[in-house]
Amino acid sequence: MKTAAVAGTTGVALPGIASRQATLKGDPSNSQIWIGTITQDGMDNDSPKDMVKKMLALMEEMALFKPDIICLPETFPYLNMSFTNESVIKAAERKPYPLLDPVKKFAQKYQCYIICPIITYENGRCYNAALLLDRKGNIQDEYKKIHPAPGEMEYGVYPGAEKARIWETDFGKIGVQICFDMQWNDGWQSLVDGDAEIIFWPSAFSGNTLIKSRAWQSKAYTVSSTNKGIARICDMTGEVIAGTGNWNNHWVCAPVNLNKRVVHTWPYVLKFEDVLKKYGKRLTITNYHEEEWSVFESLDPEIKIRDVLKEFDILDYNQHISKYDAIQRKMLEG
Repeated sequence: MKTAAVAGTTGVALPGIASRQATLKGDPSNSQIWIGTITQDGMDNDSPKDMVKKMLALMEEMALFKPDIICLPETFPYLNMSFTNESVIKAAERKPYPLLDPVKKFAQKYQCYIICPIITYENGRCYNAALLLDRKGNIQDEYKKIHPAPGEMEYGVYPGAEKARIWETDFGKIGVQICFDMQWNDGWQSLVDGDAEIIFWPSAFSGNTLIKSRAWQSKAYTVSSTNKGIARICDMTGEVIAGTGNWNNHWVCAPVNLNKRVVHTWPYVLKFEDVLKKYGKRLTITNYHEEEWSVFESLDPEIKIRDVLKEFDILDYNQHISKYDAIQRKMLEG
């Protein structure tokens, strides 16, 4: 597990973390962004409003590290609540979602994107949804869970859109899958096809192996935020960058470098020496020998890995697989 530059509810700030300049927010030359995530493990609440207050208290602790985006757990205001068909309709939020007003104010105050999973009501139907708040606290978009769990459907939660949505932010493309969506490939693949750089997974459970597997399958940073268990930030290789635990039991905030891509090692390894000769210490190439993939990462904001790969005619991993999938299909068509 990588341990560098991670913050949690320990009350201890690591050197250099809290001093990050807020002026870097939204700067396209700054490829490092900070991600915050939360688990509600062991928490309880008297009402949805009460849980929103408790969640905001955790987010205030996290604000020291100036997160660019925070993901909250699946339907977080309703933790430990039991539903019937009638009660879920009553509890579901109607536009403009007044329950989230304090969260919108937080986003505006700290200039932070926030993913807010709640139950919404629209055109006579309830949905398990995730709203994206922008840095000004405005609702930028909404994703409705494609695959509700059996219990949800029993009390009237409907499936959402057939395709996951790509969300454009000032730092890159992101997407969301929610809990039971984990068990289907369709939503995840649509996010990969849309070139999502970070995939968020608000969930009722922590999905240890599952979330790490989705990260390396997608070759995207993958972040879980959970009702119980551990919340994690996973690298695009499936390794855990940061996670909650005994010493930071409710939240964690850590940086990721978006100026980074996974490459299928062969045949592009034949060009690696030329890349390093030109760029030297301004980037790194890390080879995962047994997996036969390699990770290009820029250490210089002026060096864009996408441009480097294009310069040397190197496809990233997903582009490589898509290219040869198309060739194979064409061959089969005869």
